[in-house]
Amino acid sequence: MKFNRVFMVLLLSLALTLAGSGCVSESEGAQENDNIEADAESEVLNIRANPVTPWNPEPTEPVIDSTAYIHPQASVIGSVTIGARVMVSPMASVRSDEGMPIFVGDDSNIQDGVVLHALETIDEEGESVEKNLVEVDGKKYAVYVGERVSLAHQSQVHGPAYVGNDTFIGMQALVFKAKVGNNCVLEPTSAAIGVTIPDGRYVPAGTVITSQVEADKLPKVTDDYAYRHTNEGVVYVNTNLAEGYNA
Repeated sequence: MKFNRVFMVLLLSLALTLAGSGCVSESEGAQENDNIEADAESEVLNIRANPVTPWNPEPTEPVIDSTAYIHPQASVIGSVTIGARVMVSPMASVRSDEGMPIFVGDDSNIQDGVVLHALETIDEEGESVEKNLVEVDGKKYAVYVGERVSLAHQSQVHGPAYVGNDTFIGMQALVFKAKVGNNCVLEPTSAAIGVTIPDGRYVPAGTVITSQVEADKLPKVTDDYAYRHTNEGVVYVNTNLAEGYNA
């Protein structure tokens, strides 16, 4: 018993000495610095060049406007151009490592869980895979998203794909091998596959459009359409979120 008391007193004395010398706080400070450095490295890694692969020997860094905001839990990889005031929310993936490049225009938003990806656009001989590209103003893209476009939660735009200006792609909707015109609405869980959606049309919720005949018969966005002005409000919210997060 006496030995135990002496041992405990010695331990207590040693602990007090270390605390008084500042050794404990220095250790805590070093650990804190390590955590800060790890967090900073983690944030950088979510925006990075594509890896070198048999179909693309050139790593390319994303080009992101200074007024855009990329959440640390989102990823932007490879040949990606992000325009002004674009908001990229948590868990979104803009991954230009197979199909490339990917373009997102000014004032658009990429919400939580959205995926932008594409099919291979360069083969292993270095030749362009033309069928997997869309052309806009003389330039070719794997995925092109215009200005003031909203890509709502968990939607997917998989190239080859084009989305025109002022268009709303609803929650869990899909655009694949398709072109969607200006001022369109894809309501939640709808899909456009292998078709061109004319300007000013909407795809009702849950509807899957796979033929051009179906696409051409889609209803028009009229003044009394319930979601006519939805995209305007969503764009307003997200451009202000980008500004707020950057402030």
